Amino acid sequence: MSSSSADHSATTANVISVDAMGGDKGPATVVAGLSAFLKENPTARAILHGPEAELSSLLSKHRIADRVTVHDALDVVKMTDKPSHVLRHGKGTSMWSTVEAVRNGNAAVAVSCGNTGGLMAISMLRLRKAEGVNRPAIACLWPSRNAAGFNVMLDAGADIRADQDDLLTYALMGASYARNGLNIARPRIGLLNVGTEEHKGRAELKVAHEMIGEAAEKGEYDYVGFVEGGDLPSARVDVIVTDGFTGNVALKTGEGTATLISDLLKESLMRSPFSMLGALFARGSLRRLRKRIDPRRVNGGVFLGLNQTVIKSHGGADATGVAAALNLAYQLAQSGFSDKLAARVASAAALAQDAPQDSPDTKSDQ
Repeated sequence: MSSSSADHSATTANVISVDAMGGDKGPATVVAGLSAFLKENPTARAILHGPEAELSSLLSKHRIADRVTVHDALDVVKMTDKPSHVLRHGKGTSMWSTVEAVRNGNAAVAVSCGNTGGLMAISMLRLRKAEGVNRPAIACLWPSRNAAGFNVMLDAGADIRADQDDLLTYALMGASYARNGLNIARPRIGLLNVGTEEHKGRAELKVAHEMIGEAAEKGEYDYVGFVEGGDLPSARVDVIVTDGFTGNVALKTGEGTATLISDLLKESLMRSPFSMLGALFARGSLRRLRKRIDPRRVNGGVFLGLNQTVIKSHGGADATGVAAALNLAYQLAQSGFSDKLAARVASAAALAQDAPQDSPDTKSDQ
């Protein structure tokens, strides 16, 4: 291991562990995003993991070498690597080194643009699941009409399965994330379903519906009941709970739709001289709209349910997206999020036992 002349007196809460490799755009983009992040946060520091020679040159170019420690890691987890392969052969990779820095207490949060399955596998092995958590979840931010500008949705793809106990745990973790990430004192929780009527949905959803509602007072959140896909960007809820299969499909659909709308709008505005003139007059409003639906602003899926915090940045993130993920990591680190979340989910098993367990009719209504 080698390092630049970083300020080692910085507290752990100010230090973010960053995987420089694994993203689609390479380490230059990660360092550019890191530079933008550090300029916005004067007290922040970073540990950067990857090939020392290449990273040192990039840090010098951006003039941030005095605030970044480099951990030399020559191997990379490829996007095509299976989690089992990563666990067997990943110890020399930048991703493993990134998570290890958090495990050793040298940094508060780990951030990587790399392979999601590999990152989750390493994180579960090295950081372990928090007490009371059966399946960790990935929480993402969804643009919404709420005052905060976003809703929290989980799980976004950590595990395609989730029973009623898992969904209750997701509600507790999502509420904690909303408090610390969006500063919402008493989050409103909704359970994603095919309809808002209580007789609809799979059996485990009906049980989870009762359990989440019964646990609301102890969990310090408000439960609004079942919500539908149209409520994801609405002001009705702050946190949407679902299984990883449904959540990941919704997330990718939302990202694709936002990109399509942006492209179609640009195409329409460039179609004729008159539309181009109209776009010129409306450029301020169009700029605000583009910023509001820009997926880069909400880049960063948080792995919830581990003993420390890990954030998965989108593999195709540009410098703006990387900076957004790092800003989220820093905000959570400053709030002491890991300790607060651990305390919150430690009571999940007790809350589940207190909540009603009677299984409803297993027949699902559409």
